[in-house]
Amino acid sequence: MEPMLCPSCKTNRTRFHLIEQHPRAVKIDPYTGEIEQEYTNDALEPFHLPYRGPSYRVQCGVCGLIEDADMFIQRAKSSPLK
Repeated sequence: MEPMLCPSCKTNRTRFHLIEQHPRAVKIDPYTGEIEQEYTNDALEPFHLPYRGPSYRVQCGVCGLIEDADMFIQRAKSSPLK
């Protein structure tokens, strides 16, 4: 982990929620929304791209902003503690 600072409220450096993301590749029925098929990353269909997003996101425990961790880390680097 690296120091973080909320880019929205600009005061919180200590209270965060780390939200782990566990993507599931699925094919759903367009009429009912039921899952028709679930895929693994090794067996995706040609038009189904693998998930390329972050493994976790961060929520500010003060104002509730949810962003990628890089946003919080970069804000802390641009406003270091004195």
